[in-house]
Amino acid sequence: MEFTAKARYLSYSPYKLRPLVDVVRGKNARYAINWLRTFRSQRSEVVKKVLDSVLANAKNLKNIEPENLFIKEICVDQGPIHRYFKPGAQGRANPQRRRLCHMKIVLEAKEA
Repeated sequence: MEFTAKARYLSYSPYKLRPLVDVVRGKNARYAINWLRTFRSQRSEVVKKVLDSVLANAKNLKNIEPENLFIKEICVDQGPIHRYFKPGAQGRANPQRRRLCHMKIVLEAKEA
């Protein structure tokens, strides 16, 4: 049985979230929550919230505990890029890019 949660338009660059996601990919859900809790960064809070959401889905739909779940798929994809300009030297305009991302987590229950 698979459980899914998605978060879209997160205000973090996918390049900064992917190293966090790579650590917990394929691990037990309880281990992932504990690791994200001890990694003190605001970026980890976003990943932890989505993981909490998918754990709540599993608990409400099939009453499965986090110890019996593992992360089958977790991906951080590129979202839209907000482009704007800031003033530069000698009257020039410097282009700026604000990157957004989409995250998807799929948990799967271990077979008994």
